[in-house]
Amino acid sequence: MRYQISGKQIDIGDALQVYVKDALGAAVQKYAERPTDATVIFSRSGHEYVCEATVHLSTGLTASAKASASEIHASFDQCADKMEKQLRRYKRRLKDHHIKRSQPVEHFAGSSYILAGSEGGDEQEPESLQPIIVAEMEAKIPSLSVGEAVMQMEIAGAPMLVFRNEGHDGVNVVYRRDDGNVGWIDPR
Repeated sequence: MRYQISGKQIDIGDALQVYVKDALGAAVQKYAERPTDATVIFSRSGHEYVCEATVHLSTGLTASAKASASEIHASFDQCADKMEKQLRRYKRRLKDHHIKRSQPVEHFAGSSYILAGSEGGDEQEPESLQPIIVAEMEAKIPSLSVGEAVMQMEIAGAPMLVFRNEGHDGVNVVYRRDDGNVGWIDPR
């Protein structure tokens, strides 16, 4: 597994990097068979250290966790515990649904755009109805079943997930509704 361990405006030593690799590697290997890479970022927020970790698995799952504590090692330990809990739940769901995916999830390329928002007090009529594109990025759209898409959305803590339905190759969306249920959009 590839690791990217860094600090935002703080110096992290070699000892912390070795500690993170060992602890996160053990937690991820326990519950995930083929992790591909992990990103761990340390920062400060007031008097506390904040640790953010993201792990990508070959199945297409992206698990992320964030924790803060007064000591840098304690913030990582809490973050690793959250990550381990997510991966344990993911593995349990895979066993419960008897999903045996022999091949990694196939990803399709898509474009993701960030559009400029309207100015707060500006009520003038725009010159053009075309939105102003602030940034353009490439997005990966996974090919999943509906159950896997819901599971990935919940584990990632995302409000929605766009995916290609394995059943009919159409683009679908699952999202978290305001009432706590999950919505599924399947255009015909």
